[in-house]
Amino acid sequence: MRDLKLPDQRHPEKAHRPDNEQPKKPAWIRVKAPTSEGYKKTRDILKEKKLVTVCEEAGCPNVGECWSQGHATMMIMGEICTRGCTFCNVATGKPQALDAFEPGRVAHAVEQLGLKHVVITSVDRDDLEDGGAEHFAQTIRAIRHRAPDTTIEILTPDFLKCPPSALETVVEARPDVFNHNLETVPGLYPEVRPGARYFHSLRLLQKVKEMDPGMFTKSGIMVGLGEDRQAVLQVMDDMRAADVDFLTIGQYLQPTPKHHRVARFVTPDEFKGYETAAYGKGFLMVSATPLTRSSYHAGDDFDRLRAARFAKLGRA
Repeated sequence: MRDLKLPDQRHPEKAHRPDNEQPKKPAWIRVKAPTSEGYKKTRDILKEKKLVTVCEEAGCPNVGECWSQGHATMMIMGEICTRGCTFCNVATGKPQALDAFEPGRVAHAVEQLGLKHVVITSVDRDDLEDGGAEHFAQTIRAIRHRAPDTTIEILTPDFLKCPPSALETVVEARPDVFNHNLETVPGLYPEVRPGARYFHSLRLLQKVKEMDPGMFTKSGIMVGLGEDRQAVLQVMDDMRAADVDFLTIGQYLQPTPKHHRVARFVTPDEFKGYETAAYGKGFLMVSATPLTRSSYHAGDDFDRLRAARFAKLGRA
C-alpha cells in the first residue's frame, strides 16, 4: 500500500532523478503558517466530505489565507495523476475508479462553505476515455442544483488523448470560467510538462471560445523555471490570439529536491512589468505576483473580470 505522504512513494517516477538544490526563498515569497479558526472550519468540512483539494496536494503557499476565508479549490477524480510533470507535487501513478458520489459531496461542501465562487480542478486521467469530462460536467450540474447563485470556475486537464466530444461535454455544462494552464513557455515543455503539448493546450482554449464565445477563458504560467522575458511575452501573444480573457503569472516554487529546480526568484517589479505588458496586449484581467496561483483570489478576480467585459462592451 502506497503512503502518499512519503516523497519517494508519492513520486516514484522522480526517484531516480538527482537532487536539485532548493535556493533560499526571498522575503517577498514567505508566508505564515495557517492557524485561524476559519482555516480549521474549512479543513473540517473538507475532511468530513472526504474531499481532496489542490491547495494541500500541490502545497500551495496561500492555503492559510484562502482557507481562513472559506475558499478552497476542490480537486476531483482522486489524488493520483497519470502524468509526471516535473514541477508538480500531486502524486503520480495509477488512479482509482471514479467515485460516483463525489459530485454531490463537492456540491454539498460548496453549499456549507457558503461559497460565492468556487474553483474545481482535477488530476489528469489519461486512463479514462473522456479524460473525466463527464465527471466535470456532473460536478458542475450538482453545484448548480445545490448552490445556484455560486459562480463556477473549472481548471481542466488538456484532454490530450480524448475525442473532441470530451471538451464539448464540459463546455455544454456551462461553467462561468474555463481555465486551462499552459504552465510554462513552449521551449521548456519537454522538461517541465513532458506529457503535454503546448499548441494542443493553446488550441483547447481557442476551441472553448469557438464553442461558446461568451464563456470566460483563463490560463496561467509559472516563471522562474528558466524562461526568459521574450518567451513569456510570446506566450501572452499566443494566448491573446486564442482569445484568452484572463492571465495569471506566479513564481514557481520547488516542492522537493527531486522536482525541477528554481532557476531564479522573479522580483515583484518584474511581475509588475509583466502585468503592464499583459494589459497592453488586451487581456481583460491579469494577476501577476510572486504568490499568484490559478485560484488565488479567484472570486474577487471574477467580479473584476466581469466588470472589465462590461466596460469593454460599453466602449464598443
